[in-house]
Amino acid sequence: MQTPSELIPDCVARAFEAALAEAWQFVGQTAPNPAVGCTLLDEAGEVLVVAAHHRAGQLHAERLALEEAKQVGVFARVHTAVVTLEPCNHTGRTRPCTEALLDSPVKTVWIGCPDPNPHVVGGGAAALTEAGVTVRWLADAPNAAVLAAKCSALIAPFAMRMVQGRPWITVKQALDQHGSMVPPAGQTTFTTPESLRFAHGLRRATDLVITGMGTVLADNPSFTVRHVPDHADRRRTLVVCGQEAHVPLRWREQTHARFDVTFCPDIQELPALLAETPALWAMVEAGPTLLAALRAQGLWDDWLTIRQDAHGADHFSVSTRHATTPLALFPEWARCAEE
Repeated sequence: MQTPSELIPDCVARAFEAALAEAWQFVGQTAPNPAVGCTLLDEAGEVLVVAAHHRAGQLHAERLALEEAKQVGVFARVHTAVVTLEPCNHTGRTRPCTEALLDSPVKTVWIGCPDPNPHVVGGGAAALTEAGVTVRWLADAPNAAVLAAKCSALIAPFAMRMVQGRPWITVKQALDQHGSMVPPAGQTTFTTPESLRFAHGLRRATDLVITGMGTVLADNPSFTVRHVPDHADRRRTLVVCGQEAHVPLRWREQTHARFDVTFCPDIQELPALLAETPALWAMVEAGPTLLAALRAQGLWDDWLTIRQDAHGADHFSVSTRHATTPLALFPEWARCAEE
């Protein structure tokens, strides 16, 4: 590793930003794999290729970037690889990314975060170093704290799955100026178009929705992604806390066409049920009863509150139980007050 005094070059910082932006486009469709971005630079620091992992079973970010470099005729110029997550050094659905990097002209690899998976055989950084590749870590560069935090936020749901065996859980709660979750008569929401885009962007980024029976019966919700484009052919999991027999047949049929629906009659069983899914990031859209139960159990990781004031303007606030949150990667994060 470099000495603490070594700063991250501007070209590498820009490469990380590009890799993060590319990876963010695919958050919500890579599970059970993490979202990862990779930028390839030449020796002068010029960006040659930016790529990201798209879906499980498809090429990882590093392999895809190298393949694209070959396709556009710049493979021989590749000198530095910038990756948001430590390259894998084990064979899963695809070959190890370390092999692809070692079979390329790459001389230096900058890594945003270490792999949080305790079950992988061998470390990717160690394998690269042993083979003579120079490995740099964002955490060691004193001017890279913001970038390191973004890389950590990107893999926070994957790290939760690897370490605690369940998805990251984000609660989204909308309140009016009086603290009520009930929209005015004849309306399904009281939030602004900007807030709706934020909420639906969150749906797009998540793999699983948790709701309660009260919400199903009161709102007849679809839980589809609107207001922003969804991932193509994306089928998510929907967990309904309650008895299946209490759900209207028509809603059940319509929802099964879009989701893998699971019912959880006992809230105490929810952690085990979530552990059985491949989801990395779960979103809670529910009423006060289920929210109170989740809060009592401590079964949440961050809590997004969208509150409308007396003038009809929305304000965002976030409570988080961890050092980082994937919500920090949304453009709306700049407007979020941290509680």
